[in-house]
Amino acid sequence: MAPQAPAAVPGSPQPQQAPFGTTPATGPTPNRGLEAAGLQRLGSVVKNLEEMIPMFGASSEHGREVLKALNILVKLVPAGSVTPASQRNNIEQMAMRNVKDNQQMQALQQQRMQGAPGGGTGGAPGAQAA
Repeated sequence: MAPQAPAAVPGSPQPQQAPFGTTPATGPTPNRGLEAAGLQRLGSVVKNLEEMIPMFGASSEHGREVLKALNILVKLVPAGSVTPASQRNNIEQMAMRNVKDNQQMQALQQQRMQGAPGGGTGGAPGAQAA
């Protein structure tokens, strides 16, 4: 005979539901602007992968893997999602990001060079005196 589940114990807390009217009527909706920007970037990636095929050769191992990735990604990118303007915008965004990253790397290197002997850099101003 199979064991039966124990009956609810009187006085134990029952699972509660959210009070009426506190849950949203609709679920969250995706941000269409971000989705369009993502498709533009994905289109740029597809275009870059297409340009790599002749570099590797379609019969090489790398070329075959790039072709496999292209076959998957092309299905996701609608025709016309990559325009010259969107490509220029992506290039400008990458350039700005590179400048910002380079500035941060230079600041980090300067902090390391100015660090105290013994490797103790950063921290609160009074932390070393304590």
